[in-house]
Amino acid sequence: MHIRTPLDLGLVIRQQRRHLGLNQTDLANRVGVGRQWIVAIEHGKARAELGLVLRTFAALDLTLAVDGGGDAPMRKDSSVAPIDIDAVVDAAKGRRP
Repeated sequence: MHIRTPLDLGLVIRQQRRHLGLNQTDLANRVGVGRQWIVAIEHGKARAELGLVLRTFAALDLTLAVDGGGDAPMRKDSSVAPIDIDAVVDAAKGRRP
């Protein structure tokens, strides 16, 4: 299945939860969240914390795999130059280093 939206992710979670015979409270207890969080994620909560989503996947014995999907080429050089955040903030405030 291709997950392209938060709702797609929620539907996968719901489907697996039901497949395992768990209700939302059971899953919430396994993940360590309230039942309302499970309700929200199953309905496509767009701002769900990634760590909680990954814990939910683990609780459901799901894995997350990512592929390029052909949409964008993968970078061969994954190194990124460090950014001096203090210099950025100072510049934004009009200060000179």
